[in-house]
Amino acid sequence: MTQLVDLKRALISVSDKTGLLELGKALADRGVELLSTGGSAKALRDAGLSVTDVADVTGFPEMMDGRVKTLHPNVHGGLLALRDNAEHLAAMQEHGIAGIDLLVVNLYPFEATVAKGADYDTAIENIDIGGPAMIRAAAKNHGFVAVVTDTGDYDALLQELDANAGATGYRFRQKLALNAYARTAAYDAAVSNWLATTLDVTPRRTAVAGTLAQTLRYGENPHQSAAFYTDGQARAGVATAVQHQGKELSYNNINDTDAAVELVAEFDPKNGPACVIVKHANPCGVSQAASLVEAYQAAFQCDQTSAFGGIIALNQTLDGPTATEICKIFTEVVIAPNADEEAKQIFAQKKNLRLLTMGALPDVTAASQTIRQVSGGYLVQDKDTGQILPSDLKVVTKRAPTAQELQ
Repeated sequence: MTQLVDLKRALISVSDKTGLLELGKALADRGVELLSTGGSAKALRDAGLSVTDVADVTGFPEMMDGRVKTLHPNVHGGLLALRDNAEHLAAMQEHGIAGIDLLVVNLYPFEATVAKGADYDTAIENIDIGGPAMIRAAAKNHGFVAVVTDTGDYDALLQELDANAGATGYRFRQKLALNAYARTAAYDAAVSNWLATTLDVTPRRTAVAGTLAQTLRYGENPHQSAAFYTDGQARAGVATAVQHQGKELSYNNINDTDAAVELVAEFDPKNGPACVIVKHANPCGVSQAASLVEAYQAAFQCDQTSAFGGIIALNQTLDGPTATEICKIFTEVVIAPNADEEAKQIFAQKKNLRLLTMGALPDVTAASQTIRQVSGGYLVQDKDTGQILPSDLKVVTKRAPTAQELQ
């Protein structure tokens, strides 16, 4: 297998144009020929760079509102041709196909579009076709082609070129191919799961995908490795919360904090302040009161021993008096919709206390699922929203309960 491949020709077609101009200039400075499409080509050209339109390579203009622009043998042949195969090289020469050594593609923002609540037709138009096709082609041919699907890999690419006199190494291309296939897999999972939810059907096959948020020090126990992935949902919760202070969250911190916040979210702030204290994923104190500090104090009284080193979730903005009470014992994490400045200043004196704010409470009525892995498969169910009405209940005893007993 060829180890080093000189980078002579690159195709760039990106939706997220973060770092595009810097990358284009860096490649041009290294003598790389740039091919591009649509808005990417315009941005590069406006920056003074020499760019060849893919339409000039394919002999066809972009058409059908951009649905068709890169689906052509001159593109895919350049990505898929084995450079050490005589028949492939002969086909390239016969049909005038030039090799492409680098593909830089990030996809239409389907996940972000859905997260914003877009309608069905808008979501459909944000399903990328040509991008995944090119990514898969380049990743398959990683023996000769480098493929970059994440703006965060631009610097690593340039460092690789500098380290190898303008070439990419095989191990580096392998890692890029791994990232590429993971990206297209997650993209397809997002589309299929959205369709399943929209159509309210149980699909024949399901996929679980996420984006690495952080590598954790260890898992549930010190000998277990672990990582935290987010699924891209905009739903408020531990995955979207802002951490204001304290050490990085551990596996157990994240697991317990999620349990606490999902429970406290069942208490509508309009009905009064509520507090939940969780230890080892089990509630050890739950209370609703006239004030937030009173709700915390009552929850703490439920089980003072277990509350030590626990997780506290609040359904309203954390205030100074409540922060003062919380600081009287050791607490791992406090999570709330928001925190006022007085509370933040009080917590600042406890440097190891983690403070998270979500901006809102999770919507317990929104459609969502829980997934549990078992040996050889997954159990999937709708999240328990707790939306059970008296009319949903069936009396199975000989005597029906009185109205007072039902309260």
